[in-house]
Amino acid sequence: MVQQRKVGICVLLSLVTFGIYAIYWFICLTNDTNTVTKTDGTSGGMALLLTFVTCGIYCFYWMYKQGEKLDQAKAAQGLPSGNSGVLYLVLTFLGLGIVSYALMQDSINKLA
Repeated sequence: MVQQRKVGICVLLSLVTFGIYAIYWFICLTNDTNTVTKTDGTSGGMALLLTFVTCGIYCFYWMYKQGEKLDQAKAAQGLPSGNSGVLYLVLTFLGLGIVSYALMQDSINKLA
């Protein structure tokens, strides 16, 4: 079961807690995407560990793959899908990773 989260609250909590909630949100996004897409991908904890071990490089790969997974799930349900992986990647390169998180959460809420 995927918990629908309010995007505005998640962004606000991430800012107020200076990123601590964003770490939790990262883990939840990973696990929820795996649940929505019905795939056995990397767990949230493992994705976080890989991000720390690679000094953040894995996060860029993760962003792209999350977009691909969500696009496939949208297409399977007949929802319009674009190239979200590239969008998330570009936003992250520009330092707007939290915007990518918000867009992912919105997609997960629609798919749940």
